[in-house]
Amino acid sequence: IIILSLIGDINIVMTVIISPSLGSPMYFFLASLSVMDTVYSTAISPKLIVDLLRDKKTISFTACIHQIFIEDLFGGVDIVILVAMAYDHYVAICKLLHYIIIMNRRVCILFLVKAWVGGFVHALIQVLPVYKLPFCGDNITDHFGCDIYPLLLLARTDTYFIGLSAIVNNGAMCLVIFILLLLSYGIILKSLKIHSQEGRHKALFTCSSHVTVVFLFFVPCIFMYARPIYNFSIDKFIAVFYTIFTPMLNPLIYTLRNSEMKNYMEKFRCKKLATDRIGMSCH
Repeated sequence: IIILSLIGDINIVMTVIISPSLGSPMYFFLASLSVMDTVYSTAISPKLIVDLLRDKKTISFTACIHQIFIEDLFGGVDIVILVAMAYDHYVAICKLLHYIIIMNRRVCILFLVKAWVGGFVHALIQVLPVYKLPFCGDNITDHFGCDIYPLLLLARTDTYFIGLSAIVNNGAMCLVIFILLLLSYGIILKSLKIHSQEGRHKALFTCSSHVTVVFLFFVPCIFMYARPIYNFSIDKFIAVFYTIFTPMLNPLIYTLRNSEMKNYMEKFRCKKLATDRIGMSCH
């Protein structure tokens, strides 16, 4: 699964880089999302693979904190990029005549900078209070990796306010952004009435890919964090789904439902095969 994710994400990034006509903001954000997914999927997977081969599955406290920080950092960056992609779709459909002015290169880079700053602040707020908590005893969690809720349940002190901040920082934030994204797509659907049938079909086809990815990312996040601190046995499977499976599905969703991306990937593949054959003939 991890290998498929890496191949899919690298394929998207390389296709966007080498194809001059894929220089629009949508593909800029898509390539950025693919880079983030590549790193995000490796937050728990290397340690998980090692643990599958061991009888004793342990992790140091420092490594555990690093794992949570990486997951929250790139998860936060992913959220802002998904918001940027939704905004790009809104401008492209609802304000088409002003699209080039609104979605210029400066705005795209600014979105990316905000994504990194927001992700870093989000991760820092998450891990700093936990780092100072006292832990003692067996410290056993029913999980495949380190996560904020199981870790708070192990602390030998009152974690009410830290847990409340985690709910706001994770669950409430995901829920609010998810609702705003759904509202934005409601506005887009309403504005499609004035477009031609071909324009509506193309817009719906493009937006449906992004909506699918949004659901795959936000629904598990809301289930995991928009609730009181408690560890359910199903949590570890959901955590694996949105940290490993979702990054694998994203490239498939965007490439299979995007004819332009598929065409350029096919051209890139054919060009590479032709180059390899020429190289072999010369040799």
